[in-house]
Amino acid sequence: MKKTFKKIASQLHLWLGVSSGLVVFIVALTGSILVFEDELEPVIYSRFYVVEAPNGQSALPLDNLRATVANAYPKQRITRIAIEPDLNRTVIFGLVKGKKEKDVFSVAVNPYTAEIADTRRENDSFFHVVLQLHRYLCLEDTGKAITGVSCVLFIVIMITGLVLWWPNRKQTKQRLTIKWDAKFKRLNWDLHAVFGFYVLPFTFLIALTGLVWSYKWVNSMIFLTFDGKPQQKREAPANVSSTGTSTSVVLARIFTETNRQLAYPGRIQVAIPESDSLSITISKENETASVDNVVDFLYFDQTDGTLISKRLYDNETTGMKVRRLVLPIHSGSIWGWPTKVLALIVALITATLPVTGVVIWVGRKFKKEKKVTRKSPAVPRPAVRTGATVS
Repeated sequence: MKKTFKKIASQLHLWLGVSSGLVVFIVALTGSILVFEDELEPVIYSRFYVVEAPNGQSALPLDNLRATVANAYPKQRITRIAIEPDLNRTVIFGLVKGKKEKDVFSVAVNPYTAEIADTRRENDSFFHVVLQLHRYLCLEDTGKAITGVSCVLFIVIMITGLVLWWPNRKQTKQRLTIKWDAKFKRLNWDLHAVFGFYVLPFTFLIALTGLVWSYKWVNSMIFLTFDGKPQQKREAPANVSSTGTSTSVVLARIFTETNRQLAYPGRIQVAIPESDSLSITISKENETASVDNVVDFLYFDQTDGTLISKRLYDNETTGMKVRRLVLPIHSGSIWGWPTKVLALIVALITATLPVTGVVIWVGRKFKKEKKVTRKSPAVPRPAVRTGATVS
């Protein structure tokens, strides 16, 4: 019974691994690149993100910066503004034409001079392409379906791999250590089995959280499990004041009030709705929180900058708090640098598993073919009788 179970596990592990190996390799490799996206972006695109902060000079009001962008690109609509807490960072405006929210044109502005430092189309940026490859294989809905199925298969592969790895008493040391001075075949097996075992808990968690983006029902299960009801749709409330021309310092008022209400360092995102009747949404990430992705929301009137309502993290449902942990767990950012380094190592090792697995499979297949060739009986040659006459 035990041997039959292991044989089934072996076949599942093999053929599911062969069928999804390439996708797992791509997703794991791109995932390792995305781990330090926030840290690498300002380095790769320093002109876009970094400015020289003058000593003692305060940043100009956000309204001045918005006016610069609006004058430079009158045919496009400003939909968002990103403000970093660091003094040497640009303020980034997101613009779209019409209702094409996916085709975002970003403008980086020097907050001290109101000069445009750089521009780019987000769809063309390096990390956006890597993210599209990671989630959709750059194939949109088709790619999303492929990565989703591959993620499920990979979870099964990990479970069957653990079954195959599980040692008896005599094998424990061999299954937990890599024999670095062994021949290639043994070393490759160790790299696959031993490394695979050590990263399995982390890889399993990463794959499990990855299903949230692939399947809506997985996302819904979080809220049904922890809240007992589906996720509630969140929308910006309506403006309190009558619709009209906003004051020239409305963003400055909003920015000041945001920092007064949420007096901690963190990235601020301003979402400006297309409709004049809806309020402006402000989100601020709390960098002093014990875990990543702790965000508070404030809603302000577009016309005069009056605070309309709050949606604070402390008041969120358990389901929403758990949902907010999904991204930090998946990306490794949950506890900052230590978990990011761990996520990088895990992702790189995971990317090697399909490669070492294929090498094991090819080696075994070649060995079987070689044995069959050796055991093939020789074809008997016809006997020739001496002195026979051919008529």
